[in-house]
Amino acid sequence: MFEFLKKLIPKSKIAKKKARPTTALKKPKVSAAKPKVSAAKPKVSAAKPKKEKKGFFSFTEKIKKGLTKTRESLSSQLTDLFHNKKIDEVFFEELETILLTADVGFKATEMLIQQVKMKVKENNIKDELKLKVILKNCLSEILTPIEYPLKINGTSPFVIMVVGVNGTGKTTTIGKLTKFLHGEGKTVLIAAGDTYRAAATEQLTVWGERNNVTVISHATADPSSVIFDAINSAKAKNIDVVIADTAGRLPTQKNLIDEITKIKRVISKCHAGAPHEILLVLDANTGQNAITQLKAFNEALNITGLIMTKLDGTAKGGVLAAIAKEFPTPVRFIGVGEGIDDLKEFKAKEYAEGMIE
Repeated sequence: MFEFLKKLIPKSKIAKKKARPTTALKKPKVSAAKPKVSAAKPKVSAAKPKKEKKGFFSFTEKIKKGLTKTRESLSSQLTDLFHNKKIDEVFFEELETILLTADVGFKATEMLIQQVKMKVKENNIKDELKLKVILKNCLSEILTPIEYPLKINGTSPFVIMVVGVNGTGKTTTIGKLTKFLHGEGKTVLIAAGDTYRAAATEQLTVWGERNNVTVISHATADPSSVIFDAINSAKAKNIDVVIADTAGRLPTQKNLIDEITKIKRVISKCHAGAPHEILLVLDANTGQNAITQLKAFNEALNITGLIMTKLDGTAKGGVLAAIAKEFPTPVRFIGVGEGIDDLKEFKAKEYAEGMIE
């Protein structure tokens, strides 16, 4: 009997001994979890430079992607030309035709051909790649004089009046411009001055919600009164920028052009020096017709800057070169996609790189 008890005692001790390590093993799991929490902190701080690099590279990549149709059209024609022709007068005649089909315009094309001819002769160029580099550099030189980013001065509020014909993407551009200005640390208020199209106010309201900004609108009010109220509201709230939308109109519609000049006068009376910027939104798909629109709107309003939209959907990206030579006007932004971040500041060098590979 005693022997039986002796056998039981060691087993209980062994059981206790076995139980201790199991409780002790739990502690390392708790303490091991702590380093994971502290290890997560470096990941947050390390992510910042990656975002900056991505932002830098995405800028040039976005421009290239947005100009894909123009680049592919030009590249295929230029490649065929370089492979099948020696660099002589016939070569330059065909190069001229290719540039004109990309809507580079007569004046810009003539200047490009002259510059390329001169540099080919000076450097005895016979290589396709070297000739493309020369063409690209010459195009960049033509575009550089119209590279002017939008500068918001100390005036508060800084009033931007947005104009253009129907279908150019004015409303969407205003939403994207609001996002861009937010990124620059500016507070923004939008005036829904396109009272002719109910959908325009609805679209702006959606963009306002996406950007967390106020949109001033009145369903039946006169466009001038809507913008007038918006500017006064911005003054009261110390808003940095007011973006005033206007109804789309054709340059040939004299009554609508007269109305838009009236809106400009009302803005000037409401706020000294305003509008500080009058942006004309142009659709790249219209090609050379964009110059006609620019001339008509400029005559009525004195356009201070351009936004060229829908470059991702056309092979007519050369139109900016035509504007640079025929009616030079500062190009503030270009639209290279449908995303909220696809409104990019115009950069001549990157644009030329995007057009000619």
